[in-house]
Amino acid sequence: MPKRVLVGRVVSDKMDKTVTVLVERRVMHPLYKKFIRRSKKYAAHDEANLCREGDMVSIEECRPISKRKSWLVIRRNGEPVPPPPGFTAGAA
Repeated sequence: MPKRVLVGRVVSDKMDKTVTVLVERRVMHPLYKKFIRRSKKYAAHDEANLCREGDMVSIEECRPISKRKSWLVIRRNGEPVPPPPGFTAGAA
């Protein structure tokens, strides 16, 4: 089964080896048929601490790394990020 890949913007890089990624999606309102934005924040693993606030990143689902972190950064500003040892990057 393929792993999910999401694209979002880094909103926090204050943690060690972790970035917070804001992913926005557009959904249609069921009654008014207008598109509205829904967003969610994900904690993603950044082994080399390369990502900075404002970067556009692609994150891929992976095994749980900690209580909240089960995503891995695979691309930063369109450039592939090397996977950490022990992980296999499927979409990179």
